[in-house]
Amino acid sequence: MTLANKITYIRIFLAPVFYIIFLLPAKEVWTVPVLWFIFVISELSDMFDGMAARKQKEVSDIGKLFDPFADTFMQLTCFFCFAVAGIFPSFLFLLVIYREFSILFIRNLMLKKGITMGARMSGKVKTVSYIIAIGAALLVDSFQRLSLFENLIPAFKIITLIVFIVSVAISVISFIDYLIIYIKNQ
Repeated sequence: MTLANKITYIRIFLAPVFYIIFLLPAKEVWTVPVLWFIFVISELSDMFDGMAARKQKEVSDIGKLFDPFADTFMQLTCFFCFAVAGIFPSFLFLLVIYREFSILFIRNLMLKKGITMGARMSGKVKTVSYIIAIGAALLVDSFQRLSLFENLIPAFKIITLIVFIVSVAISVISFIDYLIIYIKNQ
């Protein structure tokens, strides 16, 4: 097991922890900094695993697949939490799930041909848009848990919804990019 893969495992571990803490009653205000800590550590681990793989010259086909899997695992967990909380519409969350499973399917088809399809630039842009959407939703959730800016929360929710819609649109465009690569390799 490479150092990069060990760092990637952090996101796999943190995803269910995020979910469990998110579901605790909103009156438990200590959950706010813990959720932010998990979110930040998760995103930092995404940055550091790639750096470690390149520095240690341990870039591998497994890592090319494991890293986006861990990203998706954490991101879908967060999106699910925010859909349950009513911050994200469930039908948009479903589009994200469809996209992510479709990419997984395409990657498996490519593997059958002996081609490892790692993250593409469109996938990286999608990931950044997901991070922004998760951050915006976590901000709204934090305000609700801490009873801050209560009169502004509806406006924050609208802004967060717009950010999420944009991230879903980027996600769909990214899927089309992956699909084109798959078709070209037929």
